[in-house]
Amino acid sequence: MISYLGPPIFAAFVWWFSTGAVLLLVGSVGRSELLRAVCAGGMLIIALCGLSVTANDVSVGAAYMAFSCIIFLWGAQEIAFLSGWLTGPRAEPCPPGAKGFVRFSYALQAILYHEICLLACGGVVLLVTLGAENQVGLWTYVALWVLRQSAKINLFLGVPVTNDELMPDAVQFLKTYFARKPVSAFFPISVTLATAVLVVMIQRIVEVADTPFEVVGLTLVSTLFALGVVEHWFMLLPLPAITLWSWGIRPGFSPENIVMEQNPSATIAAASAQGSSQHADSQAAVETRPAPQLVVVPTARAEEAQPKARQVCARQRLEDQFRQTFLEQHPRSGLASARVAEPAATLNGRTS
Repeated sequence: MISYLGPPIFAAFVWWFSTGAVLLLVGSVGRSELLRAVCAGGMLIIALCGLSVTANDVSVGAAYMAFSCIIFLWGAQEIAFLSGWLTGPRAEPCPPGAKGFVRFSYALQAILYHEICLLACGGVVLLVTLGAENQVGLWTYVALWVLRQSAKINLFLGVPVTNDELMPDAVQFLKTYFARKPVSAFFPISVTLATAVLVVMIQRIVEVADTPFEVVGLTLVSTLFALGVVEHWFMLLPLPAITLWSWGIRPGFSPENIVMEQNPSATIAAASAQGSSQHADSQAAVETRPAPQLVVVPTARAEEAQPKARQVCARQRLEDQFRQTFLEQHPRSGLASARVAEPAATLNGRTS
C-alpha cells in the first residue's frame, strides 16, 4: 500500500514546496545574486551527481532520488530564468502593434537562451541515463519539459487567467507576451492529450508494473504529470493559484520598508460661523493651519521598492496609520465643526 500512497504525497509536496522555494529565493531571500548563483550551482551539481549514482540502481530509494535530482536540476534552471540571467537576446516587452508571426518571433527571442538551456540539460540527462536501468529521471524531465512547453504556448495564444502575479520583477516584461482572452483551440487539444497520456501512465501502473521500483517510479511521474494538467486548468478557471505559494512571494512594497513624513500642502475648510468670538478666532487659526499630507519615502533600495497595484492592503494600512496620527495631532474637540479635506496619499509619486 505504501508503494501506491507514498509517491503521490511525495511528488505533490515536492512540486508545491520547490515552486514556492524558488519564488522565495528569487524574490525575497535571494536579493543577493551571489546567493542565488551559489544555490543554483549547488543544485545543478547535486542533480547530475545523483543521477549518475542512481543510473543503474533499481531500488525504491533510487527512484525517489532520481526524481528529486531532476527537480533540483529544473529548479536551478528556474532560478537562472526568473532572475533574468537566462532569458533571450531580446529581453524587452512586446511592441504594442506586434501581431502574428512578428509577435511570435519577438516572444521566441525573449526566451531563446532559456529554451536552449532546457534542451541542453535534457541532452545531459539523456547521456547520463542512456542504457541505464533507472529511467525515472529521464521520464521526469521529459514530463516537465512537455508540460512547460504546452503552458507557454497556451499563455501566448490566450487564456483567461495568466497568474502573472507569480512572476518576479526581473522577468516582468514577459507578461506583455501573454494574451489574456478566451482560450484558443490549442487549449482543449493540449489538455486532452495530456489527460490521455496520464491515463496510459496509470494503466501501466496497474497492469504492467511488477516491481516496487516500477510502481514507485511510474507513480511519481504520473503524479507530476497530473499536477501539470491541474496547472493548465489554473489558466482557465479563476482558482486561487497564488494562495498556494503566497508564502514564497515578496510583496512589491512592504509596509515595513517605508516611513511617513508630513508635508504642508492641504488646508482645512472653513468652520461654522456660530459660537463666540474666541471660538471664531480658534476656527480661523484652524483654517490656516496646514493639514499633513502623506508622502511615502522608500528606505529600501529602488529595485526592492517597486509598488504593485495588488498591494491594496498595504496602502490601506498606511492610510489608517496616517489618519490615526492626524487625529492625535488634531483632537476632535478643536475640529468639531471643521470639515477636513481628504489628504492625498502619494506612493512613489503616484496619488491613490
